[in-house]
Amino acid sequence: MRHSLYAKFAATLLLGAALLGAPAGAAETAGKRINVSGEVIDSWCYITEIMFAKGTAHHKCAVWCAAGGIPVGILADDGQVYMVLKVGDDTTSVRNPAIMKIQTHRVTVAGDLYRRDGINYLMVSRIVNDEGVVNLTHDDYGIQPGGN
Repeated sequence: MRHSLYAKFAATLLLGAALLGAPAGAAETAGKRINVSGEVIDSWCYITEIMFAKGTAHHKCAVWCAAGGIPVGILADDGQVYMVLKVGDDTTSVRNPAIMKIQTHRVTVAGDLYRRDGINYLMVSRIVNDEGVVNLTHDDYGIQPGGN
């Protein structure tokens, strides 16, 4: 129940961002091939700032959110956020085991970028490099949620 509310809220946030973004019809119809490096994030905690949403402090929560259907993104090294719509040959990004395995990891991915109404969408064709969790934040922030 709680995760379905989160998923509805995340969808509402994305819809609101789309409505406030660029003029209607401002979309890339063909994906642009790119590589992106950064940390895999759970969009709910990142956008709402409910808790510290990066690194080892947030790993457990990020996995729970992905399992519950919360959209996953990549916070790139340049500060841009890319919403991940697909990884590899997966037919759904909801509860995708491939995504849950890389939550909070620092990765480099190759894929197709689509921009629509100010939002970056990424169709990941492959994970080029997976460094694992490198943002060691648990000593400073505890394990989120629930403390140590």
